[in-house]
Amino acid sequence: MCSPWPFPPFSITLCLSASLTLHIPNIPLLYHVGVKPFACDQCGKAFATRIHLKRHQHTHSGDKPFTCDQCGKAFARTEHLKRHQRIHSEDRPFKCEQCGKGFTCFSNLKTHLVIHTGVKPFICDECGKAFTQTNDLKKHLLIHSGVKPFSCDQCGKSCTLMGDLKKHQRTHSGLKPFSCGQCNRAFNSISNLKRHQYIHSDVKPFICGQCGRGFTCSSNLRRHQRIHSGIKPFNCGQCGRSFSDLSDLKNHQLAHTGIRPFSCDQCAKAFTCVSKLKRHQLTHSGVKAFICSQCGRAFTEMGDLKRHQFTHGGVKPFSCELCGKSYTCISKLNTHKLIHSGVVPFSCDQCGRGFSFLGNLKRHQLIHSGVKPFNCELCEKTFTQMNDLKIHQLTHSGIKPFSCEQCGKGFTCSSNLKRHQLVHSGVKAYVCGDCGKAFTEISDLKRHQFTHSGVKPFNCGQCGKSFSQKGDLKNHQLIHSGIKPFICEQCGKAFTLITNLRRHQRIHSGVKPFICGQCGKAFTHKKYLITHLQTHSTDEQ
Repeated sequence: MCSPWPFPPFSITLCLSASLTLHIPNIPLLYHVGVKPFACDQCGKAFATRIHLKRHQHTHSGDKPFTCDQCGKAFARTEHLKRHQRIHSEDRPFKCEQCGKGFTCFSNLKTHLVIHTGVKPFICDECGKAFTQTNDLKKHLLIHSGVKPFSCDQCGKSCTLMGDLKKHQRTHSGLKPFSCGQCNRAFNSISNLKRHQYIHSDVKPFICGQCGRGFTCSSNLRRHQRIHSGIKPFNCGQCGRSFSDLSDLKNHQLAHTGIRPFSCDQCAKAFTCVSKLKRHQLTHSGVKAFICSQCGRAFTEMGDLKRHQFTHGGVKPFSCELCGKSYTCISKLNTHKLIHSGVVPFSCDQCGRGFSFLGNLKRHQLIHSGVKPFNCELCEKTFTQMNDLKIHQLTHSGIKPFSCEQCGKGFTCSSNLKRHQLVHSGVKAYVCGDCGKAFTEISDLKRHQFTHSGVKPFNCGQCGKSFSQKGDLKNHQLIHSGIKPFICEQCGKAFTLITNLRRHQRIHSGVKPFICGQCGKAFTHKKYLITHLQTHSTDEQ
C-alpha cells in the first residue's frame, strides 16, 4: 500500500497561470513550490527528485561513469559529457551578440558577457587584482597561498588546480586531442587551440593602450604592458636579474643549474624550455616561410622577421634610460642594461672573463677550444658561429642589404654599417696615448697600438712571417694555399681577399677616391697618393 502524501494540500500558481489544488505527488510541480523531499545524507543538500539526488551523490563518491572517447575526460553526468563533446566537434550554439564568440553551453556565455560590461566585483585582498567571477578569484588566491595539492606522478611537478595537472600530464603522454579545423595542428588543451585559431582569423582583440599593438589573449597583453611600465616583479636569487614574467624567470634559473630537459631527437642539442626546442627544430626542417621583402632574407618565425625589418626601417623603439642608446627589440635592450648594472654571473674558467649570459660565455669558450664547426663551401674559411658564416657568405654572393643613407655604400651586416657611419659623424672617441691618433672604435685603437709595441704574436707556420692581428695572418695564409675565391666579373682576374678585388675593380670603374689636397690629382689606391705626396715635399725643399 502506498504511503500517504506527506505534505498538506496547497494552492499554486504555475508559470502557465493555471491555479491548481494538489493532493497527489506531481514531480514537475515541486520545482515551482520549492519542495525538496530528497536529502543527501553526507552534506544535507536537498533535491526535488531522487534522480537529482543520485547525480549529486556522484560528487561525493568521485564516480564519473561517462567518459569522452576522444580525450578520455570523465564526467559524473551524461549531459556534462555531451556539453564537453561539443569542444571536439566545434559545435558552439551559444553566440555572444557583441563579439560573435561561440560557447558550448549557456552558462559559459553568461560568464563571458560580464567581460564586455567591464565589471570585476571580486577583488584580491593581497594584490588588488579584480575578477569577473568568484571562482576565478578563488583560483587566483591559491597563487598567494603557495598551496599546490596536485602533483604529477611522473616528474613531481605540483599544480594549484586539477585541471592544470591534467593539462601538464598530457606533455608526458603526448596526447593532443584538440585539433585545428584549418591546419590540423593538434594541442593538449582547448585554451591553446583557441589561442592558435586567432592566427588564422588575424583577430587580436586585446589592444595595448600605449602603442596600439594587438594580442590574441589577455595574458600576453598584460605581459607586454610591463615593457611600458618597466615592472619586473620576478627576481633571480643567484644573479639579481629581474623579469617581467614568471616563466621567463624559471627559464633563466635553468641556466644557473645547467638543467636542459628538452632535447632535440635529431642532433641531441638540449634546451631549457620547449619553445626554444621547437624553434631549433625548424633549423633541421629547413622551412623558412617568412621572407623579408627588402633583402630576401628568410626566417623560420614571424617574430624574427619583424625584428629583422626594424634594421631596414631604422626604427628602434626601445631606449635605455641611462645612456639613451636604442634597440629594435626589448631583449637587446635588456642585454644592454646589464652593462650598466655590472652584473656578469657567468665566468670563463680559462681566462676569467665575465659574461652577462650563458650563451655569450659558451660562444667565447669556442675561442679557447679552437673548434670552428661552420665551414664556407666556397673558400673553406671556418667559423665558430653559424651567424658569422652567414654574414661571410654574403661577401661571395655580393648581396649588401644594409646601405649608408649618406654615401650609398653597402654592407653585408648592420654592425658594419654602424661602424662605417662613424666615418661621416667624425666622432673618434678612442685616442692612442703614444701618438695621439684617434679612432672610431676601440678595436681599431688596439690594432694600432701593436705598431708602437712591435708585438706580433701570430706567426705563419710556412714562412715564419709574423703579424700583429690574427685576421692579417689568415689573409696571408691564403697566399700559400693558392685559393683565390674572389673573381673579377669583367676581366676574370682572381684574388685571395675581397678587399683586393674591390681595389682592382676601381681600374675598370675609373673611380679614384684618394685625392691630393694640394693639387687635386686623384688616385685609385692610397699608396699611390702617398707616393705622389712625396713629390710635393721634394718641390718644397
